[in-house]
This record gives sequence, C-alpha cells and structure tokens, in this order.
Amino acid sequence: MEPMYITLVIIAVIYSLYYYFTRTFKYWKDRDVSGPEPIPFFGNIKQSALRRQHGGEITTSIYHQYPNDKVVGIFRMTTPSLLIRDLDLIKQVMIKDFDEFSDRGIEFSKEGLGANLFHADTETWRVLRQRFTPLFTSGKLKNMMHLMVERGDQFIKYVEHIISNQAEHKIHNLIQRYTLATIAACAFGIDIDDLTDKNPIIKTLHRIDREIFTQTFATEIDLMYPGLFKKLNMSIFPKYVSDFFTKLTRSVISERQGKPTNRRDFMDLILELREKKEIQYMKRNESDKESYLEMSEDIITAQSFIFFGAGYETSATTMSFLLYLLAKNPHIQEKLLEEIDKTLENHDGELTYDTIKDMTYLNKVFDETLRLFPLVEPLQRNAIVDYKIPGTDVVVRKNQMVLVSARGIHHDPKYYPNPEVFDPERFSPDVAAARHPCAYMPFGVGPRNCIGMRFAKMQSRICIIKLLSKFRVERSKNTMEEIKFDPMRVVIAPVDGIMLNIVRRK
Repeated sequence: MEPMYITLVIIAVIYSLYYYFTRTFKYWKDRDVSGPEPIPFFGNIKQSALRRQHGGEITTSIYHQYPNDKVVGIFRMTTPSLLIRDLDLIKQVMIKDFDEFSDRGIEFSKEGLGANLFHADTETWRVLRQRFTPLFTSGKLKNMMHLMVERGDQFIKYVEHIISNQAEHKIHNLIQRYTLATIAACAFGIDIDDLTDKNPIIKTLHRIDREIFTQTFATEIDLMYPGLFKKLNMSIFPKYVSDFFTKLTRSVISERQGKPTNRRDFMDLILELREKKEIQYMKRNESDKESYLEMSEDIITAQSFIFFGAGYETSATTMSFLLYLLAKNPHIQEKLLEEIDKTLENHDGELTYDTIKDMTYLNKVFDETLRLFPLVEPLQRNAIVDYKIPGTDVVVRKNQMVLVSARGIHHDPKYYPNPEVFDPERFSPDVAAARHPCAYMPFGVGPRNCIGMRFAKMQSRICIIKLLSKFRVERSKNTMEEIKFDPMRVVIAPVDGIMLNIVRRK
C-alpha cells in the first residue's frame, strides 16, 4: 500500500476515534446547562480514571466551581450526568420524587453478588429493604450490643499489648481489626480471638477488603457503557470474593442446621426469611405493585457480602478520621474525655445502650467528623423515567444519572461557616434543627439511605468509648498535616493509614 494511503487510513482511524469519544460532548451546551469543558475519552474525570485523584474530590471541586448554578452538567467518561447543587431540588429528587429515581444505577450479575441491598435494582431492593429493616431497630441492636462490647474489650487488650513496644501506629489498620471482629461476630457468629496478622482469618479478611474496596477499571467501563455488566451477566467483583461469601454463608447455615438460633444476629434473620422460601413486598398504597423475591442462595450470599463490606470498612474509616481530628484538636479531645469519664462513672462503669445515649458530645464529634469526611462521594441515582427538573427547562432522560455532592455541600460556607474548621458544636440540637434537611447527608438521603446507619453508629461509639477511656491519641512525627485521599479506594479513605501515637492515660 502506498504511504499516502497508509497515512489517510491512520488519519481516518484517529478521526473516527476522536469523534466516537467526543460525540456526546455538546449534550449540556445544547441544553444551556453550565459545566466544565470535557476532554476526549475521559470527560471530566481524567485524574480519577488515571488514579491520580479520588473521584469524590473531582465532584467536590466541580460543585464549588459553580456556586450560582442549581444544576451542573458533567461527563463521566463520555456519559452525560447532572450534578444537582440546590438543596430544595435535592430534596425533591431524592425524597419527594424518589420513585422516579429509586435505582442507584450500578447493576451487575445477580449471581456475582449484584442482588445486594446497595446495588440491587428497584424491584429487588424494595422487598429486601422492607424485610431487612427490622434487623436494625434499637431493640435488635441492644440484643447484639454485648457482642460489640466484648470485641471492644478484646480490642483494648490488643492495643495495650502493641503500644508497650511502640506508641506510633497506623490508626486505620488498627481500627479495622475491631470492626472485622465485630462484623464477624454480629453477622456470622464467628469469634476472632487473635487480632494479630498471624491469624489466617485476619489475613483472609484483609485480602477480601482489598478485593472489594480497591478501584478497578470496571468503574470506568460501567460509566462508559452503563448497564453493560448487567447485560453480559458479569460481576464487578473477582470470582474469589463471591466464592468466599458463598462458602461462608453455606458454612454458617450448615452449622446452625438451617434454622435460626437465639443469637438474633444477621444470619438468624436470613434463616427466618429462608424458611419462607419466598418473601413479599407489602404494598404501601394501592398504586404500588405487589412483588415477590425467592430467597435463593445468590440472594442470601449477596446480603452477607454487603453487610460485611459496609459494616467493616466504613466504620473503621470514620473512626480513623475522628481520631485524627481529635489528635489535631487536643481541646476537643479533652472535652470528650471528660464526658466519657463522667458518663461511665454515672453508669457504674458499665457501657450500656443508655450510657452511649447520654454521651451527647460524642454524638456531636461523630457528626462533625462525617461532615468533614463523608465516605461516599458522590451520591447517585438513575432516572427510571424522563424527568423535568422543577423550576428549570432541564429534562433528565430515562437511564440518565443524577449526582449529589455530599462533600461539596458539607464544605460549603453557605451552610457551614468556616467549613474546614472542626467544630462539633455545629451539631448542637438548636443549630442542627435550623439547617436544611439536605445540608447533611453522610449516610445518603431519602428512602435509599444507609440501612445499617444505626448499627454503624453503635459499633463505632463502643470502640471509641473503650479506646478513649484508657488512651489518648496524639500527633506523631509522621502524622500528615492534611489528609490525602487514596485514589485507589472506592470510598473516601486516607492514604497509608494515618500515623498517630496512642498514649496511655494517667
């Protein structure tokens, strides 16, 4: 072939690729919606796709670039998505018109753990949510509290042992051991007595953590071709993960001879539902459709997976951020230590449900931590039908994604003066009550918020109370001045574990 023809073919191929990877980029301009200029192939998420920056930081940055816009048009790879900034619009879309946005838009093979409560399609989610909600009532949590307290005591013994040799530790890695032991006990009835790396269970669960929470390019493929994994019946997780949870679930069910026990834990609820073989969604009103769900092994395994994943990592990361903030703000730590000491004394040293309830300042500290560091960013919902954004001419098309930047809102001086300052008093009852209901959403917002919120709060508070009743945390020579987020993690998490000194209290 003549060199001229080869050159023409190359030019044609390059042009075709350029056209293909920019073909959607006039979408928001044609609809008069403001937004950052996309670049070929990557859209507005190049730094995230190349794992140079966490995707949540990019969404937050875009949120702050358009302070006067109610909605912003962005491109995740070549796919147009709409970022909603206005709190009233967020309330309308995520709460009032939830039925039009009830999917998260991250669907994949049900045989590959895709039928879990977080990722499931609307029909599956409705049945599961209704039936699993009773597990997280205050009464059920009280029944499981002794398991958390026992693991807390076990964790403190481990901390006492390791700080005898060295005060400085990666706090995130350390706290993960407590959440691992707690989830194993409360979900599966598994007792982890040895929290060291010599324990093969700890090694296995750390590997599971890496497989679940490490970013893969499945994310970008799903953004480029929404729904592809569901169409091809593929999972976004390695087979090792689904095999692990399948074996674990079968093992626990076999050990309990397929029947609920008196532990009243997560697997007991699963076994109660399993006995019914098929569960029904109880209609809220006449317009609701009746729906049923077979309690197959895939459905059961998927719930085991999500309960473990969500309860283990998110709580550990939140507590790590909290301890980092306390180390940087000793005056707040002192006030919290005083409350912990006084409240425990008033309850004769016993850590009960009422003891935790009385620690009001501790609640404020947690709430302020999650304001500064919401773990899931952005929140997203998939349109089930064409939807006109109220008060605008913008129409979100069916299967198009709407995004909400919780972190952007939490750091917006319009809602939180001096937003980078750690100030638990922002969550005093009168101050919090005056705030827009969508100005704070670390657990999501609307009917599809985090079902395990109460469990996470109790689990985390028990650990922090146990830890700070005996130790304080201080900055070490290796403590980072500002938190850097790990671009390889799915949730917003610190790079390299956060180095802190753990010092025995006098």
